[in-house]
Amino acid sequence: MNKFFLVMGHTYGTKLKAKSFLVTTAITCLLIIGLANIQSIIKFFTSDEKAQVAVIDRTGSLYGPLTKQINGGEVALTKITDMEKEAKEAVKEGEWDGLLILSADEGGLPRAVYYAKTIVDNQTPEELAQALSQLKTALSAAKLGLTNEQMAELYKPVSFQKVALEEDAKTEEELNQARVLVYVLLFAMYMFVLMYGGMIATEVATEKSSRVMEILVSSIPPIQQLFGKIIGVALVSLTQFFIFFVVAFAALKMSGQEVWRLLGLDHLPTSIFVYALLFFLLGYLLYAVLFAVLGSLVSRVEDVQPLITPVIMIVAIAFMIAMFGLNAPDSPFVIGASFVPFFAPLLMFLRIGLVSVPAWEVALCFALLVGTIAFLIYVGAKVYRGGVLMYGRVNMFKDMKQAIQLTKK
Repeated sequence: MNKFFLVMGHTYGTKLKAKSFLVTTAITCLLIIGLANIQSIIKFFTSDEKAQVAVIDRTGSLYGPLTKQINGGEVALTKITDMEKEAKEAVKEGEWDGLLILSADEGGLPRAVYYAKTIVDNQTPEELAQALSQLKTALSAAKLGLTNEQMAELYKPVSFQKVALEEDAKTEEELNQARVLVYVLLFAMYMFVLMYGGMIATEVATEKSSRVMEILVSSIPPIQQLFGKIIGVALVSLTQFFIFFVVAFAALKMSGQEVWRLLGLDHLPTSIFVYALLFFLLGYLLYAVLFAVLGSLVSRVEDVQPLITPVIMIVAIAFMIAMFGLNAPDSPFVIGASFVPFFAPLLMFLRIGLVSVPAWEVALCFALLVGTIAFLIYVGAKVYRGGVLMYGRVNMFKDMKQAIQLTKK
């Protein structure tokens, strides 16, 4: 076990001191701080001045009510005489931010045309359209003789409740909170595989390219060496994520936001968090073994990326199915895919978080996951020991067979 801890400690220390790790961590921390204070940053760079809009009221009666409707908004209205051509030129030259021409349709209800230098800005026309819509509603109600109480009753939302008939079905609040946790696990798993899976493969390929692997294989059992790399990189990733969490927590706290209210996970049962941890660890171990084995098959670091691309594609497919499953967790397709070992860490946890899953399905999923990991470790250790002694062009399946044969010699 001393050799295992030696490999693990060396991997952890080397990656932790690497410039790429320090630079990536620093840049990501700055991005987290920026996102936590995004409202203040936007407010700092955004002008407090209201959009100045000229209004030509051809009805002679809409400008006053419209001004009352839009009072307190981000738009300032100014009534001008009916000189449309000159007003359009003034908008082009930047004297006005926009020109609003008001008229009435056959029913006497408001109609408007908005002119601007460009139509990139959506906020100003949307605010004007909303105010005009409210004004039209008020005018229509007045024509029909409706009182304010009758209007309020007319626009009162319908009473609609969702009631689950299953005894152990989750409430709406539990489902919303579970979705937050599912999102977190989905993105964490996806990021772990993309960011650190390649790191595991590259770590093995780097040592192999330096020809130091022959000495390591003869002195350290392959299973210890394999797991030393995997656990070492896992500790690096956990260290980095812990730094991100502390920085995010501190940034949100300093920005005055209620951190625990934002997380909103106080109503979830403890079992959900246990499942999240188990599936995350099993999923990481499953893919980490694959990346380590694939890294042992290449003799140059630049050959790593093409070889691990299929594995990344598998994770991407699992992620896309999970995104679909968030809205249809009880879909037969999602249920079937949740028993595929490479999809199970994401999809089975998604189902557990959102719907009631029979205990035997969860047990079967764990059995398939653990069995697949055990098989990969068994085969992977053999491929790893033989693969690190192989140099030359990469042919995945041919090289795996050759690597296993080398271990028998």
